Amino acid sequence: MAEAERIIGTPDIPEAAGAEPEQSDGKSAGAGAGAGTERPKGRRRIAVLFAVAALAYALDLVSKLIVVAKLEHHAPIEIIGDWLKFDAIRNAGAAFGVGEAFTVIFTVIAATVIVVIARLARKLYSLPWAIALGLLLGGALGNLTDRIFRSPGVFEGAVVDFIAPKHFAVFNLADSAIVCGGILIVLLSFRGLDPDGTVHKD
Repeated sequence: MAEAERIIGTPDIPEAAGAEPEQSDGKSAGAGAGAGTERPKGRRRIAVLFAVAALAYALDLVSKLIVVAKLEHHAPIEIIGDWLKFDAIRNAGAAFGVGEAFTVIFTVIAATVIVVIARLARKLYSLPWAIALGLLLGGALGNLTDRIFRSPGVFEGAVVDFIAPKHFAVFNLADSAIVCGGILIVLLSFRGLDPDGTVHKD
């Protein structure tokens, strides 16, 4: 339990050596209990969230700029034989080419996810949750940028995909960030770790 609390950023309990002896009156006891359950400041966790999001977004944006400039309308580049290639395509659907007829809907969903994560950041005390949400935020921003600024039009733009494994859908770094963030959230939930830094048991 101590290791889990250390990883997710649960508030530290004052060391016994520095703690005041327990007082018999209820007032002092209540004050001590309040101090022991006080939340730490969330500024550091919020900073981690936005730092991870900025890194994921920057890597996705730069990779797409390079792909459009150097790879689009050219033959695919083999990275590991036929097993992995870089092949630029435009995807009007969701991640991995799903639902190309609902581009506007996916754009609204991505924007909603960004707003929800930004609001949740105010109550974020867990470092792993900050990393997971940062990956989701960066990935959502990366694909949302394509949908807003790329052809055929605003909120209907096609996303640039280029990572093409054999027998699998073509995707990009934003898709990868979203999937990794989602997997991490599932693992944290199974372990009972909450975004506010607490541990719960079912």
